[in-house]
Amino acid sequence: MPKALPVIDMSDPVCCAPVAAGPLSDADALEVAMRLKALADPARVKIMSLLFSSRSGEATSGDLAATLDLAESTVSHHIGQLRKAGMVVSDRRGINVFHRVKPEALQALRAVLDPNCCR
Repeated sequence: MPKALPVIDMSDPVCCAPVAAGPLSDADALEVAMRLKALADPARVKIMSLLFSSRSGEATSGDLAATLDLAESTVSHHIGQLRKAGMVVSDRRGINVFHRVKPEALQALRAVLDPNCCR
């Protein structure tokens, strides 16, 4: 039987010290790993790239699906995983749902992985 991972709240930015600062606790390591797992899919990386490069900074699932040549339901699944990881936020406007990157979540993850990055 597969081992079930504990449920953690990933809506807040990563909260632990940088990986280079010393050994992480089990809880902090799991928190970082779960966020990295959300990005460990080529379609999700492409979605993040499209959202970052969008003129308005946001896109609908339909727009993303058309660009990626994927089913809208597949894009919605990937967006859901990114949203659970706290990397994307979504807003419903009428019949459309607009998605955008939550930059502070990625900045926090970047700081945990490499505190000297981008200074």
